[in-house]
Amino acid sequence: MSSVTIPNNKVNEPVDHEQPTTRRLRLLSLHLNPPTTTHNNNNLQLEACSSRAKIDVDTNQLSTYLRGKHRDVQEQVFEYFNSRPDLQTPIEILKDEYRELCMRQLVGLVREAGIRPFRYVVDDPSKYFALLEAVGSVDMSLGIKMGVQYSLWGGSVLNLGTKKHRDKYFEGIDNLEYLGCFAMTELHHGSNVQGIQTVATFDPLTDEFIITTPNDGAIKWWIGNAAVHGKFATVFAKLMLPTNDKNSLSDMGVHAFIVPIRDLKTHKTLPGVEINDCGHKVGLNGVDNGALRFRDVRIPRDNLLNRFGDVARDGKYTSPLPTINKRFAATLGELVGGRVGLAYSSVGVLKIAATIAIRYSLLRQQFGPPKQPEISILDYQSQQHKLMPMLASTYAFHFATVHLVEKYSQMKKTHDEQLVADVHALSAGLKSYSLSICREACGGHGYAAVNRFGSLRNDHDIFQTFEGDNTVLLQQVAGDLLKQYQEKFRGGAFAATWSYLRESMNTYLSQPNPVTARWEGEDHLRDPKFQLDAFRYRTSKLLQSAAVRLRKHTKTLGSFGAWNRCLNHLLTLAESHIETVILENFIEAIKSCPDANSRAALKLVCDLYALNLIWSDIGTYRNVDYVAPNKAKAIHKLADYLSFQVKNIAKELVDAFDLPDHVTRAPIGKQSPGEAYAEYTQFVGF
Repeated sequence: MSSVTIPNNKVNEPVDHEQPTTRRLRLLSLHLNPPTTTHNNNNLQLEACSSRAKIDVDTNQLSTYLRGKHRDVQEQVFEYFNSRPDLQTPIEILKDEYRELCMRQLVGLVREAGIRPFRYVVDDPSKYFALLEAVGSVDMSLGIKMGVQYSLWGGSVLNLGTKKHRDKYFEGIDNLEYLGCFAMTELHHGSNVQGIQTVATFDPLTDEFIITTPNDGAIKWWIGNAAVHGKFATVFAKLMLPTNDKNSLSDMGVHAFIVPIRDLKTHKTLPGVEINDCGHKVGLNGVDNGALRFRDVRIPRDNLLNRFGDVARDGKYTSPLPTINKRFAATLGELVGGRVGLAYSSVGVLKIAATIAIRYSLLRQQFGPPKQPEISILDYQSQQHKLMPMLASTYAFHFATVHLVEKYSQMKKTHDEQLVADVHALSAGLKSYSLSICREACGGHGYAAVNRFGSLRNDHDIFQTFEGDNTVLLQQVAGDLLKQYQEKFRGGAFAATWSYLRESMNTYLSQPNPVTARWEGEDHLRDPKFQLDAFRYRTSKLLQSAAVRLRKHTKTLGSFGAWNRCLNHLLTLAESHIETVILENFIEAIKSCPDANSRAALKLVCDLYALNLIWSDIGTYRNVDYVAPNKAKAIHKLADYLSFQVKNIAKELVDAFDLPDHVTRAPIGKQSPGEAYAEYTQFVGF
């Protein structure tokens, strides 16, 4: 039988007019001799990663790359609070005392340390978000209180108002004279902002708006800074304008209004404003969340934040946007900075939790071979299985949030609609990760309040809800994906974040290649192309099947019923897309890393992140024969081995976060193992 010669670079491509016998021989040849993968990205080759030896990680080099250009402002925050032990949050503190401490912390940061966050919000958003991460690492309540003041209250004035509002309020917001709130959520309406019931009725006789809470369901609820410290509130309400018929009003949709709630000098609640305390919470008790009711509170017409809609003296309404829905979308689009800040802060919490859990796991020794010393609990595969994927996810989320902030900064400069869509999509999926695994991995000592897992978990838990419930936000991502899918078949262009779908929808929706489905070599499984292809295939398959199901069910259930019938499918689709974008950014970050050993370490961590996620959803890949049984087994085996490899450099990876002991503040997470148990025993009185 004559041999069949196939060019290497075309090894996986069908040949035009290929005879069946030739094709079978080609596929058999591939199966027996998988080609060596090559890339144009030379610095993404496996480098030292493929070596069985431990990677020599220079912690300083890796830390410099991780922390980026705003390390200085973070160090300034850490040093200030280290110099002020009176401002450090004690383990046990009453709610009211905690709120006052949190206020003193914020005042000290701004007026003593001289850090002016509001200037960064305007001039350098990436610096602001780096500052927010550091402040949240010191105390998450402080980070949230700062975010309410500058991202939400200050951001609403900057982004929804016009020059007259900035001129009047900027300095007071910046120096904390004008402490404020962001009053959007109501008792009966949270995620459905268009359903809020608070009304702002224009009175042409007095040139004022009348802010009214029409029923208990419209009470503004969970409003940060409202219970104790706030003097102003940005109140979201339906704008009602008189019509020619004196007995009727025209609803112009949700608008934002600046409403004074306390006297600037006496701090007493103003007439018509009723403020109550939302009480003790599961976490974040340094933030004074309150409830607001307005009883016909009159404010000047100029207090309408009028960037997207204005009312003239005669009551005439004007807007650069033609419809209520477009105005509403533009309004919410300008408020996405709060969500970006939460994503960044969330990663800061993960870094602290991972640092404490991994340092303790290296320190703690339990059992061992007969007549041999005990071994570190991180040497146990079960502990590696708990903590190494979590550490890999922390690194992945870090680079994704850095990318998100870059996109957000571009968006603020250009107001590009595609960038707005990108930022919305990414920020929707980067808000939360369960910290329970860290607590459990540290056994009984993880349950001690002094070791912080309880407070970190409780403070972080709400990240799944505020600034938009995760389930609702993921539905928005799914909706955007379906729009992009529809645009494709109309010949339209994909927005940047979704651009991979252009290729993948064409390439991946054909039958999986029966040969590559069986490749199980380590080089292949650790190839970024294989990993990205797998992630993209899953998203494309989910997107196509979601579109088919929605089309089918819409015929009998209507559009809302069909959406609800397919809701779990749509949430999985959104999560798959976000995971794909996270992996893309991780791979790009590795390419950009200037130090070879740091690149090798990051590549190892990235491989674990990717393969662990593929294995966690292996059923999807098996159901469509994208991965054969032998390959699935190889993926599982390699993910376990990569956890072991990451364990070998786990200390260096958490040290690269560069969190000093006075920030982590957990005895079992001390940098020096010799100090950990000593400080712990001193704490309980020995």
